Amino acid sequence: MPIGVTEFSDNMLGSRIAFQRSAGATPTLVWLCGFRSDMGGTKAEYLHARADAAGRAFLRFDVTGCGQSGGRFEDGTIGIWLADALGLIDSVTEGPLILIGSSMGGWLALLIVRARPDRVKGLMLIAPAPDFTERLIWPEMGDAARADVMEKGVWLRPSAYDATPTPITRALIEDGRRHLMMDAALPFDGPVRIVHGQADPDVPWALSLEIAERLTGTNVRTLFVKAGDHRLSTPPDLALLGAVMDELHGACAKG
Repeated sequence: MPIGVTEFSDNMLGSRIAFQRSAGATPTLVWLCGFRSDMGGTKAEYLHARADAAGRAFLRFDVTGCGQSGGRFEDGTIGIWLADALGLIDSVTEGPLILIGSSMGGWLALLIVRARPDRVKGLMLIAPAPDFTERLIWPEMGDAARADVMEKGVWLRPSAYDATPTPITRALIEDGRRHLMMDAALPFDGPVRIVHGQADPDVPWALSLEIAERLTGTNVRTLFVKAGDHRLSTPPDLALLGAVMDELHGACAKG
């Protein structure tokens, strides 16, 4: 399927999940979006085009309530978005995978490793944010915001990336607690590449060090971009991410 052609698949809630894919050499590269992001972002577009030019299989998609997919964003949770990812992986890909997780997508990638350990051969984590609902959002909230979430079911969080605030729901917080990972080892023996900007205002780069420490494998490399922000979407950032993806694919393809 040529790049830019959007297909749809129904998820467990009956919502249409939008995705784009291109055929090529495996392992298939699977892009996992960040929180309230979509597959049309700069990094996803760039990496997909680069992979396609190199003849590598690639999949990217929008989770429930984001981008071209159906459903409401405020109805989404980590568990629902994980199910979206697993559903597409199981239905439209075959063979080995390399997961590329950006921010929240890094959390989803680590959860997919747990759910499909035989298929995931490599991980590329970009400003990964596992457990962000509990580690980052909950501590940020004051008493009034926590009361809104617990009593009204939602708190409207101001966004630095969107004119409209982001709804943080009680379901998101409580479901996130059922998927926490950073209190134990992270079993994975394949190659892992972590890239994080040290000027990231949203996810502390120290979290990437903790992830590297918790991973059980030894082929783990963590790269910091001193002036890099959370998005890592400048031309030099993109070139760096592309080079990391190329190296990782080569390492995984060799077995």
